[in-house]
Amino acid sequence: MAGFLIKRLLQAIFVVIAITLVVSFAIRLTGDPAVTMFQGGGAMTEADLARIRAALGTDQPFIVQYLHFLKGLVTLDLGRSFTGGTSVSLLIGEALPATLLLAFISMAVSVVLSIPLGIKAATSKGKGADQIIRIFSLVGLSFPNFWLATMLVLLFSITLGWLPPSGMSGAASYVMPAITMGIILTATNVRLVRTSMLETLQSQYIMVARAKGLSETKVLYKHALRNCAIPLITYFGLQFGGLLGGIVVIERVFNWPGLGTLAFDAVGARDYPVLQAVITVLSLLIVGINLLVDIAYGLVDPRIRTE
Repeated sequence: MAGFLIKRLLQAIFVVIAITLVVSFAIRLTGDPAVTMFQGGGAMTEADLARIRAALGTDQPFIVQYLHFLKGLVTLDLGRSFTGGTSVSLLIGEALPATLLLAFISMAVSVVLSIPLGIKAATSKGKGADQIIRIFSLVGLSFPNFWLATMLVLLFSITLGWLPPSGMSGAASYVMPAITMGIILTATNVRLVRTSMLETLQSQYIMVARAKGLSETKVLYKHALRNCAIPLITYFGLQFGGLLGGIVVIERVFNWPGLGTLAFDAVGARDYPVLQAVITVLSLLIVGINLLVDIAYGLVDPRIRTE
């Protein structure tokens, strides 16, 4: 088991280094932040740009800037924002909880909806309920998340006035962002639950449980769902990692004070340290979740550790 853990950990470190290297190089192709920050009253001269680049540290070779970033990442000192001079670590610390909380709530909405709907579809295979749930799943997969978010704002905020259109001002402000992401996730998860349950319900121990006179609810939720939970938990865990990346667009639509909004603002200002830090933190979270899923799989199934 120790060898398995070391191998997975080394793979995760390699992935993080590769991501940060690519991101650090790619964002420097977006333009010169010195040009964006120039506030001189007259014409911009090369001397003005050189002075700003020296102050920002962007005049150094790329490899020097990247190694400086890695050092700061290890010491949790991610530098300062080009635009406001605020500590990037402080900005990340303020935005990260908002993103994680919204992601957890969205995932919870999806799990609460997809499990009973998937079970109902499996137990009603080929019947009306199964067809309706599958159509709902197909429609949900067809919705772009930003379009669904916009429609919810138009309906519940502008037309009905029930919910705040943007910001994080209370419990009501979580409803539309969580529902938007929850519906998109549910459209995929309900199909996975249905497929897993269909396979499990054909097992012999399910027939034995029914022959013993157990209630259908106990058969479905205590026996069938419990035995197909491992692939579901694995997929949900991996999906949560993907959710952190997809939630960036939703945050922008709802003006959510999370990592997505921070990243969008940094792109417009060509704020290298902030954008680098946001993408790196998201990458670390996704890689960390995948690592935990791999470890959990290795603990459950010894064959994976051997492979």
